[in-house]
Amino acid sequence: MSGGLFALLDDVAALARLAAASVDDVGAAAGRASVKAAGVVVDDTAVTPQYVQGVAAERELPIVKRIAIGSLRNKILIILPLALLLSQFLPWLLTPILMAGGAFLCFEGAEKIWGRISGHAHHEKTIEAGPDAEKTLVAGAIRTDLILSAEIMVISLNEVAEEPFWARLAILLVVAVGITVLVYGVVAVIVKMDDVGLALAQRPSAAAQKVGTGLVRAMPGLLAVIAVVGTAAMLWVGGHILLVGVDDLGWHAPYELVHHAEVAVHDALGAVGAVAGWIVNTALSAVVGLVVGAVVVVVVQLVGRLRHVDS
Repeated sequence: MSGGLFALLDDVAALARLAAASVDDVGAAAGRASVKAAGVVVDDTAVTPQYVQGVAAERELPIVKRIAIGSLRNKILIILPLALLLSQFLPWLLTPILMAGGAFLCFEGAEKIWGRISGHAHHEKTIEAGPDAEKTLVAGAIRTDLILSAEIMVISLNEVAEEPFWARLAILLVVAVGITVLVYGVVAVIVKMDDVGLALAQRPSAAAQKVGTGLVRAMPGLLAVIAVVGTAAMLWVGGHILLVGVDDLGWHAPYELVHHAEVAVHDALGAVGAVAGWIVNTALSAVVGLVVGAVVVVVVQLVGRLRHVDS
């Protein structure tokens, strides 16, 4: 009887170890997938604060919360089922979809740069108060998030496409929740940083006043840096997706050119070779993204003008 009990306990312990290992595997795979989607995550973080500019301070966090819930709904209820169905029954479509998304990222990045150069960059307007205006703002933010979330999930899925179905589901659920919490947690901190600074600046402590004033003054610069990093990330990620995509489809020359440059720098610089090689790969991917994005911008503008003439 005791031998059977000990054997049962051994089996339970073995199952527990197996479950723990599976959880570890899911966590590690989710981490790898999230890293691959990092560029889109940065862009998502850079875009969202723009939706609460001009909003009353007491409504900022509720709006961010509503957008975060909408983002999670996008990922789990819309994108995840479609992505899993594709990976299960039409896996060959993942690469073209990824490339289409990569081209869109390149377009977005190039369009932002062109807007800065031409002086036609979009300026956010202060929205009117009221539930209808807030509802419209949140709906627009969630629609934009749908595109970025789709990129995040498809990039993540592409990293774990060889995993069994249920492992893919678990990994993508972890990615969806983890990235949403990360992005909108950071956004919440960013949008409230000036309010925290103002509160500190009004305290009697000289140290608190100094820190508060510094936070308020740093806010515009921080938003500018985030915008620049977001644009660079779009070009880098979009360009890299296109390079890998054309390589998978059989045109190896562009990817091999970038890869050989990365390896050459890596081998030439010894201890810092890995970092330098990554920088070279990233820079060349961004150049590819900028070129492709510029072409798409020109095409979009020409089509827009033709439609305007026809109308």
